[in-house]
Amino acid sequence: MANYIIVTGGVVSGLGKGITTASVGKILQMHGYNVTAMKIDPYINCDAGTLRPTEHGEVWVTEDGGEIDQDLGHYERFLDINIPKYHNITSGQVYGSVIDKERKGKYLGKTVQPIPHVTNEIKNRIRRPAKDKNYDFILVEIGGTVGDYENVLFLEAVRQMKLEGDKVLFVHVTYVPVLDALGEAKTKPTQHSVKLLREIGIQPDFIVARADDLLDSVRKEKIALFCNIKEEDVISDSNIDHVYAVPLLFEKQQLCKKILRKLRLRKDVEDVKPWKEFITNIRKLEESVTIGIVGKYFDIGTSQLSDSYISVIEAVKHASWKNDLIPKIQWIDSKEFEEDSDKLVTLDHVDGVIVPGGFGLSGIQGKIDTVTYTREHDIPYLGLCLGMQLAVVEYAQNVCDLPNAHSKEVIKDTKYPVIDFIPEQVNILQESRYGATMRLGSYPAILKKGTRVHELYGKDEVEERHRHRYEVNPDFVKTLEDGGLVFSGHSPDGILMEFLELPDHPFFIATQAHPEFKSRPIKPAPLFDGFIKAAIKKKRNNPNASLKQIA
Repeated sequence: MANYIIVTGGVVSGLGKGITTASVGKILQMHGYNVTAMKIDPYINCDAGTLRPTEHGEVWVTEDGGEIDQDLGHYERFLDINIPKYHNITSGQVYGSVIDKERKGKYLGKTVQPIPHVTNEIKNRIRRPAKDKNYDFILVEIGGTVGDYENVLFLEAVRQMKLEGDKVLFVHVTYVPVLDALGEAKTKPTQHSVKLLREIGIQPDFIVARADDLLDSVRKEKIALFCNIKEEDVISDSNIDHVYAVPLLFEKQQLCKKILRKLRLRKDVEDVKPWKEFITNIRKLEESVTIGIVGKYFDIGTSQLSDSYISVIEAVKHASWKNDLIPKIQWIDSKEFEEDSDKLVTLDHVDGVIVPGGFGLSGIQGKIDTVTYTREHDIPYLGLCLGMQLAVVEYAQNVCDLPNAHSKEVIKDTKYPVIDFIPEQVNILQESRYGATMRLGSYPAILKKGTRVHELYGKDEVEERHRHRYEVNPDFVKTLEDGGLVFSGHSPDGILMEFLELPDHPFFIATQAHPEFKSRPIKPAPLFDGFIKAAIKKKRNNPNASLKQIA
């Protein structure tokens, strides 16, 4: 019988419930348990696929083609597992299923109501993983905060699960702020948050308190008293140098043993050493590498949102750490290059450049100019999805003498559509069917022997995850190859180009896929590993290069 750990949030969003969920899963995994995780997103969207990155962060793509909230990425990276798309539940999915069943007469003429019909649908979806696999623990993160109107039915459903005999523990993540005027950590927001949770009928078993510093005994005692839990069950989650160290922070407070004790479970297996060594090693690093990410999903109001490219950032970290380097990220808005091309010289001061995926027209020319500059100045370049498409556009325009070549996404009537629709996408777009209709999920690619891509992967066939509607137009492949571009990987039928490279460049590789989704802290993605090796080689050949960096 599976044990369920329900993670809820209070006070404010963005506290790190996803990291908390992944970290709790990791410590259970290190103690020998088979763990998976689920994410509940209370929005009406059926999935995250139609959400703008600055609206809700990165869209995570699963092996089976799900477009999910970025928290599933945290789960996969920490637990080193592939999580299927049905482990994401949204209000849109739930309501859609209930309405569909009602239309088909599945409720036998009953009045269909939020309780029990909607809550039953939610419970069935939460319980499904336990029916498919023999999990010891299923962690379920409920998005948003307690008190959000859209969360009510999900909280009611998990309350019912405990009442109905499921083995359920509740972990509530809250915020303990320190007011500058007082210099004292205040527990009142946590108290009110738990009060709201208890009004719904849920008593938390653990409170994970986010704060700048570790909670002192005074604050723990106060939270315990007013929130009706033991002081030992108030877990301090202070700011820390690496998010991957959070499991060790929880382990130090014996959270795993406390969970097992409450559920009357015992496991003698404990293998924390590899993770400790991983964290210890990255804390010893001294030499750094600076990577410029040229994108456009940075700004939301007056703030910068790095979450738009979080998997790319994490993949850079993983590869850097493997090569004994401290990763530093330089955010570069491609639109700035369009406003002033002289700013392209800033690329001389980074050790490597990544052009990640994206959609829409803004910032496109700035990214193309970036490709040109990195190609002509021998700066290591890694193009991901759109970054590959624009590398093809740039090469066609400037090397293959096709001055008007472009992507149909950008110029619909371009004379040389070197990037075109996937054939089956034509009708889909004409019918405005945008949700879950791209080329999604994991696809195989055959690698060309003797290429750098083949060398990096070390095998003839690989599978990477995809999320796009456009491809390299097969009609132009020969022209591009005759011009010196090497397509180092293609689909098994030979029609779709999956990887490209320039043999005479220090490192110029692009892929139609998103290898960042398979990168893990101790097992970095091969392309990122090779990219970082080339970047540090460039740095060591140009040690005087410097620019203000954002870690």
